[in-house]
Amino acid sequence: MGKYFGTDGFRGEANKDLNFEHAVKIGRFLGWYYGEKQGKKAKVVIGKDTRRSSYMFEYALCTGLMASGADAYIMHVTTTPSVAYITRVDDFDCGIMISASHNPYYDNGIKLLNSNGEKMDEETISEVEDYLDGKTEIPIAQRHQIGRTVDYVAGRNRYIGYLISMSKYSYKDKKVGLDVANGAAWQIAKGVFDALGAKTYVMNDEPDGYNINTDCGSTHIEHLQKFVVEKGLDIGFAYDGDADRCICVDEKGNVVTGDHILYVYGLYMKERGKLLKNKVVTTVMSNFGLYKALDKAGIEYEKTKVGDRYVYECMAENGYRIGGEQSGHIIFSKYATTGDGILTSLKLMEVMLAKEKPMSELAAPCVFYPQVLKNVRVKSKPEARRDPDVQAAVEKVAEELGDTGRILVRESGTEPVLRVMVEAGSEEICEKYVDDVIRVIESKGHLV
Repeated sequence: MGKYFGTDGFRGEANKDLNFEHAVKIGRFLGWYYGEKQGKKAKVVIGKDTRRSSYMFEYALCTGLMASGADAYIMHVTTTPSVAYITRVDDFDCGIMISASHNPYYDNGIKLLNSNGEKMDEETISEVEDYLDGKTEIPIAQRHQIGRTVDYVAGRNRYIGYLISMSKYSYKDKKVGLDVANGAAWQIAKGVFDALGAKTYVMNDEPDGYNINTDCGSTHIEHLQKFVVEKGLDIGFAYDGDADRCICVDEKGNVVTGDHILYVYGLYMKERGKLLKNKVVTTVMSNFGLYKALDKAGIEYEKTKVGDRYVYECMAENGYRIGGEQSGHIIFSKYATTGDGILTSLKLMEVMLAKEKPMSELAAPCVFYPQVLKNVRVKSKPEARRDPDVQAAVEKVAEELGDTGRILVRESGTEPVLRVMVEAGSEEICEKYVDDVIRVIESKGHLV
């Protein structure tokens, strides 16, 4: 990826790593680029999450867009998948989401989407970065060319209607818990479930600009687990700050991760003849237990690098229908171009209602293997990972584990660390093999 933009946009601490001037320039470039490309005024749609700094970035982006002659359509507080959906169906030149996803409130990010609602291509991102670095110049719009802002809350409402239309069943008599993480889903999720007839119980729905993701949502699932059990609910769903992730809790309070969701819905698709090419797309970080369950069900799978961008690219290139990450980014390519937490919730409800089984029973065959992951700070990630002795140590572990587990050593995309992960039959075995590899990394002088 680029100097500023990673796999999920330009992200960092607000007004430190990512500041309002960056946002103005991003708006300036996109407004000019799409206007110049098509020879007419560009149309760009913008959404944001509930962080205090999101308002600043929203106005900064709009300023840049208008100064370059584009019209900025503002959806206000909404989810990343809603921006992706509206960008695509309402014929916008591009979409922008202001969010740092599951990060704390003081971070923020700018995600760019192309006209199909997909993450923007790296070639265009590279041109944006060149402008940020002052390598290119663009003109300022004048007179009648200057752009404007348009209140576009109607786009959010259209997305809500789209979600409601996704359900084949009434949720009457179903008690559903929702943890909206004081984030972007707080005005959307409850309305969807209420409209479908559920008795909806919501938590963490009082955003104040500072409490997004704070001890709540999909990264703090223990609170929803307790909530579901105490309230006697049928199921619970937790989202992250921009609601492109979903982690589920079954009626017994057990966590249903993204890997479980891939198994549950992948099997449901296979049973109905809907699993095109009989493939589910995972990342290298999916649990070994998922692969065991898929093997038993006769379902094949692909493995991509970590990041929903890579999952979607694999799906788009090969025509696959479902893919995702353990963290809860689940992509249903027939319905969306990005992970969509609320849509994922609706799809799980569909399986429960169609099969007339509780989620605990549906997810039971996907049994997680114990996993130990340790981060090792190194001088050079590539040198440490490619060291022949380190590779030999990894191969030895893989050979000893055989088909009872696996080892993965990968470079962090954001930190100077190698991630050493082992999954096996017990925590003790995992610890032993991880430490064996780390000792070799240390002995070869790679540690910082």
